[in-house]
Amino acid sequence: MNNALYWAASFALLCFALGMVCATIRLLRGPTAQDRVLALDTLYINGMLTMLVFGIRSGTSVYFDIALLIALFGFVGSTAMARFLLRGEVIEP
Repeated sequence: MNNALYWAASFALLCFALGMVCATIRLLRGPTAQDRVLALDTLYINGMLTMLVFGIRSGTSVYFDIALLIALFGFVGSTAMARFLLRGEVIEP
């Protein structure tokens, strides 16, 4: 791996970790439920991007599969939370 790519990936991981810390603070302190849902969306997106950077750094494809699963479950979870906040129920009778 190129030395510049290694340092760029390390800097990206640091930025994603900082973003996850900020999103966790918003998740715990958010005044409304909408703020908490957005913080959870930010957490899963930063987690997915962290896995992608790990995959680039290590050169294996396992991290890409994990990132795909995080994206899938995050999208389904945020859709369910949005539906619950709008209608008060997730599954319609």
